[in-house]
Amino acid sequence: MRPHPLAAALLAALCALPAVAEELPVPIAYLRQQVERPPVLSELDPIPADDGLAGARLGRDDNATTGGFLGHDYRLAVVDVPVGGDWEAAARAALADSRLLVVDAPADALLRLADLPEAGDALLLNVSAPEDRLRGPDCRANVLHALPSLGMRADALAQFLQARRWTDVALLAGPFPEDRAWAQALRDAATKFGLSLTDDRDWTQTGDLGRTAQGEIPMLTQGFAAHDVLLVADEVGDFGRYVPFNTWEPRPVAGSEGITPVAWSPVMEDWGASQLQGRFEGLADRPMRPKDYAAWTAVRALGEAVTRTGSADPASLRAYLLSPEFEMDGFKGRPLSFRDWDGQLRQPIPVTQPRAMIGMAPFEPFLHESNELDTLGTDRPESRCAVFASQ
Repeated sequence: MRPHPLAAALLAALCALPAVAEELPVPIAYLRQQVERPPVLSELDPIPADDGLAGARLGRDDNATTGGFLGHDYRLAVVDVPVGGDWEAAARAALADSRLLVVDAPADALLRLADLPEAGDALLLNVSAPEDRLRGPDCRANVLHALPSLGMRADALAQFLQARRWTDVALLAGPFPEDRAWAQALRDAATKFGLSLTDDRDWTQTGDLGRTAQGEIPMLTQGFAAHDVLLVADEVGDFGRYVPFNTWEPRPVAGSEGITPVAWSPVMEDWGASQLQGRFEGLADRPMRPKDYAAWTAVRALGEAVTRTGSADPASLRAYLLSPEFEMDGFKGRPLSFRDWDGQLRQPIPVTQPRAMIGMAPFEPFLHESNELDTLGTDRPESRCAVFASQ
């Protein structure tokens, strides 16, 4: 019988460290900006109130398994900022208590936090802002990213489509900023992996699609140029659920619906994923979501760094996390590590359908000179993150 991954990690840590453990407090703050979500056509999939936070709590509990033997005291404080609340005041309060922050906030709020003088010597782990600009021209030296970028997810889908030879794609993009950012990532991935974007249109329909989808969507997609797959950019969850099986031509749907590239999915079972799923459901009484997984990896990465360095100093932890020595088990079949050119956590991307996993990117035909995970997202030569490159 194979040992539990946490047990194996604990044994390795105990063998590598001195026999005498010293008390080491490790305070971590989960700083969350509540956001007002736009109205959507369906409320079938409400977002849990503890989305993300539940993953951080599981990460804290997992860290305590090792930390209890080593004298490391992991504490997780939650700082919630309501819609319209004073984000910077809350951020300063969180920084006064901890220099290790897991940040669940939109991109602009994350940047305002990172640029505070009080955050200069802190370590911030982003678990909810997927924008590629945060890993590029808007990167910050004190920010690491546990959540996959939009580019990583889009590249995973493009690799899958290219591997299947489904190379002609059409795109239907929603009106919200999140939709448009995802649509651009899909366009960029199509170019990167040699897909042909035969049609590119905006979603302009309004009304109760629950009643009219069978009539409106076939008419909307009737005039699309020939394509193998219809890509849907609907990150808000507005109209995409109504598109599969309602298109004029019988074609697969991918992107935000149908064939979806995600950080995590409840359908994952291999590589010990079912163990992580079970422990999470025991804690949160619901399936793990992508933000939960990002928060779990963020807190677990901090725990691994504290274990290996014997320190809770943000600078020491950051240096270790960005070094070649850092790796952690993410229950995805390959070790996770941080890119030292933009602070992004390397990780495989599951490509799923609603009831099963289809495959795990990167896919076999796509090779890399040093790490195949770097075929997903921005590789070192294309990086526009100057602050990491200058260090």
